[in-house]
Amino acid sequence: MEPALTPPTDKPTLPRRPKLGAGRTRDRKREIPEGLWIKCPSCSTMVFDSELDANLKVCPKCSHHFPIGARERIHSLVETCTFEEMDAEMSSVDVLKFAGYKGKLDRDRKATMLSDAVVTGIGKIGPHRVALGVMDFGFMGGSMGYVVGEKLTRLIERATEGNWPVIIISTSGGARMQEGSVSLMQMAKTSAALAYHAQSRLPYISVLTNNDYGGVMASFAALGDLNVAEPGAMIGFAGPRVIKDTTHADLPPGFQTAEFLVDHGLIDAIVPRKEMKDQFIKYLDHLMSGRNAAV
Repeated sequence: MEPALTPPTDKPTLPRRPKLGAGRTRDRKREIPEGLWIKCPSCSTMVFDSELDANLKVCPKCSHHFPIGARERIHSLVETCTFEEMDAEMSSVDVLKFAGYKGKLDRDRKATMLSDAVVTGIGKIGPHRVALGVMDFGFMGGSMGYVVGEKLTRLIERATEGNWPVIIISTSGGARMQEGSVSLMQMAKTSAALAYHAQSRLPYISVLTNNDYGGVMASFAALGDLNVAEPGAMIGFAGPRVIKDTTHADLPPGFQTAEFLVDHGLIDAIVPRKEMKDQFIKYLDHLMSGRNAAV
């Protein structure tokens, strides 16, 4: 009897046809440069990076205000070729030998191309010569150490001598802990300079941007003749989480936002970034009336 035939177990394999477009998608993704698009954290819209730059880092759909560098902000406010920077070479040193501080300073100097967390100088906004200080959150969270306090104090004192108004645009997490009590001394020093400036009946406009907390908010940032803020800016001394954990109370909706604070009288106005320059000119026209502000 002949043995039963068994079907072959190995089936012939045919080469698979590539899926339509396979391989090309990966190549296409590799061709798209990184950083071309930015996702808005508020409305989730994907925005061209170049479009965002042209719009002063404000989302064209929902008007969310992205962080902006100090030099970009100065460029958007002052008249062309009128800004004379002060104390550009002044930079912090690690006096206390605080662990990791020197490395962070070197890192942020390279990342921001700034010597420290504030840029100060004299420039013209419209017809008005002003003393302008602009903080940069990209440099150690805009924290205030000796250099930030000293640069702002020198700026204010020079404005008093020149009979110029002062505008300081703040963004900061507070005093710089790596410099210990020296950083806290800057609160008194900047406040004293502003008090002397006020005795000369010269105006000071404080602009609060996201974020503004701690020793900066407890000193010069809250002392303006006019305190204005950008939309959506978070402003306070301690953060909402710390306050909630300390008080064990539910915080009201919108707590510490610019909109909440203007309703409760801490700040005078909310000014969108694209309108800031025009508003400064209007404010200074009124505040400097009777003085020879034009140079």
